Amino acid sequence: MRMLLGALALAASVLHTATRAGQVETLYTSPAHRTIAAFAQDGGLVAWFAPSKRGCNEVWLWQIGSAKQQLPAEGEGYHNVTCGWQVPAGSPVSLAVATNSGHAALLWTLHESAAQALRFDYVLGATVADRRERRFQEVAHASHGAGLWLGGVAGSGGTLVYAVAEVAYKDQVACLSAPNEPGACELKVAGGGIYRIVGRKPPMPIKGARAAVAVAATNKDVAYVPAVGTSTVDGRPLASRNVPVEVRDIDTGSLVASVSPEAPPIAIGLSSTVLGVLGQSGGRLVLGWYAVATGKLIGTLRLPIGASPTLSVSDSAIVFRVGRSIRVVDVHSKRVRTVAKAAGTPIGLSIAGNRVAWAENVAGRGRIRAITLAP
Repeated sequence: MRMLLGALALAASVLHTATRAGQVETLYTSPAHRTIAAFAQDGGLVAWFAPSKRGCNEVWLWQIGSAKQQLPAEGEGYHNVTCGWQVPAGSPVSLAVATNSGHAALLWTLHESAAQALRFDYVLGATVADRRERRFQEVAHASHGAGLWLGGVAGSGGTLVYAVAEVAYKDQVACLSAPNEPGACELKVAGGGIYRIVGRKPPMPIKGARAAVAVAATNKDVAYVPAVGTSTVDGRPLASRNVPVEVRDIDTGSLVASVSPEAPPIAIGLSSTVLGVLGQSGGRLVLGWYAVATGKLIGTLRLPIGASPTLSVSDSAIVFRVGRSIRVVDVHSKRVRTVAKAAGTPIGLSIAGNRVAWAENVAGRGRIRAITLAP
């Protein structure tokens, strides 16, 4: 079993260290028949997950501008989950990247097939300093919903985190004795939290943070959408418009901000000064953004029909997509503009500083593209 985790050297034919403002450029193109399933960036770090149908799945890490940061690729002689994992088309792979304990680090997840009675999400990681795969947690729940649910991963600066929600029966005895009685097997959110990864140490819970269905992070703060109820269909944890989205200090767990969006939140993004919350109302997505320092609403935007339920936030801009159209909202002027149109469905669309980047698959190859926003 093998896993590729490396820092790519610059190659003039496929890599560029910078993009010119306003022009979309290709930073990386994969070999033939190699696609990209997940992409993430943070500062000068970019990372991607490349599944393989025949060989070993690959996880790549690249420090943009670095010419000689390569790690051994194969033949490490140790077992890992990632290499032989079967990643079907459309199967969710989550990926986060940051500088952890002074070294570039990755956190990624692999999802068990829905056909399994017990469904796993493996939370895995590695760093440049220690390329061995580290299995931080196996988050598992039964097909009816009871157990642990993964609420996402996030990375920024020196912070890598993941979220978990625990679902349990309101009355397990009643469910076991009369499972067919109406209401006997009702579920509830029983626990969970946000966990921080530092090096290869066991995950550390962030004080005060509760079970969550979405998470975002900066170097000093973590934001999350609390899990407060469960789906009657499959038992998955759900958010509510009546429970505020919280921002907490990574180190102390103290509450930094609390905001109450108008619509039930489904995705969030966080920078050092701005919290973005995406909710759903009347079949449309509604974006609201808030000042982290005060929790006050800065602006709102009703997204076009067909907008994807994802976003990424910087101090000056918020990026989202409608189909393959990549759009940016100016935090202060509230002006919306289209900055690019991807050739394939954008994967991991995100903003780091003034660089908007994403991965896409075209003609059986993955590639990473970026555009630098004008100041």
